[in-house]
Amino acid sequence: MTTPSTPPAHYDDLRAIYLNCTLKRSPEPSHTQLLIDTSQAILGACDRQPRRHQARRDGPAVRLQHLGYSIAPQADAGWIGEAGPGPSYGDELADGRRAGFDNDFTRRNTTFMTWNMLHLARMLKDAGGLPAHGNQRTAWDAGARFDHPNPAYR
Repeated sequence: MTTPSTPPAHYDDLRAIYLNCTLKRSPEPSHTQLLIDTSQAILGACDRQPRRHQARRDGPAVRLQHLGYSIAPQADAGWIGEAGPGPSYGDELADGRRAGFDNDFTRRNTTFMTWNMLHLARMLKDAGGLPAHGNQRTAWDAGARFDHPNPAYR
């Protein structure tokens, strides 16, 4: 039986790839990287093996679903700050604290995002990935239409 503090499965055989699509140009520090660091700390608690990969891409985000990635639900994690302009996540404040580090919304969403990634990865790995039915180029080229309606019969 699992409790809120006990994971329902093991995750030490999974790998994580982080794609940081920050708007900052290298080598400027990335506020997004600070959120990634938090997520990696959560992963580190359930996977002691050093098998995490990370890529940084400066500029606009790429379309992950087009590349074949699966995106877990509740995959948003960020610092939106107080209403209106203000410091970015991780910026040092006048009192020495870092902006957003103690914000419950940001902490909760980063935690939920990380665990949903783990759960989705566990399900996909245990199932052997996504089923191929309906997603086979060779079958499509051979005439299979996987229940797509034929416009000639409308």
